[in-house]
Amino acid sequence: MGLLDILLGRSKPVAPDLDQLFALPSAAVTLEAATGFTPTGAGAVCFASVEGGAFEQLHRELRALLDADTDRTGPPVELHRDGYGYSWLVSRRSPGRLPELVNDLHAVNSSLEVNGFGPQLLCSLASFTDGAGRSLALVYLYKRGTFYPFAPLPGAAERRDTALELQLKAVLDGDLRVEPDLGRWFPLWGAPGL
Repeated sequence: MGLLDILLGRSKPVAPDLDQLFALPSAAVTLEAATGFTPTGAGAVCFASVEGGAFEQLHRELRALLDADTDRTGPPVELHRDGYGYSWLVSRRSPGRLPELVNDLHAVNSSLEVNGFGPQLLCSLASFTDGAGRSLALVYLYKRGTFYPFAPLPGAAERRDTALELQLKAVLDGDLRVEPDLGRWFPLWGAPGL
């Protein structure tokens, strides 16, 4: 970073660190002990939509790679497009198999990155629920290398439980690299698996 960057207030972007995803299983233990939220077994990787043969080939390879594991609930990798034009690769596991789900998310992110689709990667999420029927996603921001909780209000159209999110920030701060800029805690309305 040069003097001009300092004067103009530019900062060096954080390099993606996909290994941060491996902190999710220990954070899940903390989350369950403090709040009662448990994994649902669903996770997803979100990226800007990609068209073309190269991506279709990569999607087939990911399905073949993840299909080798027989401990799944549903297809290995499902491709969804949301109402905002983003694509999601969704993986489902048994709720008690969060480490395997994290391996799936890491493999999908790594494969997209290695095959030249890294700039299109946006985020990954793992879904949780509690006994009261509330849902929660722990969202990993690819370009920031940080996590944040996203808690949509049950039964409310596009409203979130910000008090719960801030409570979860305090609970998870020692286990995950939590995004300090609350303005980057984007709502993920209609995210598959949530």
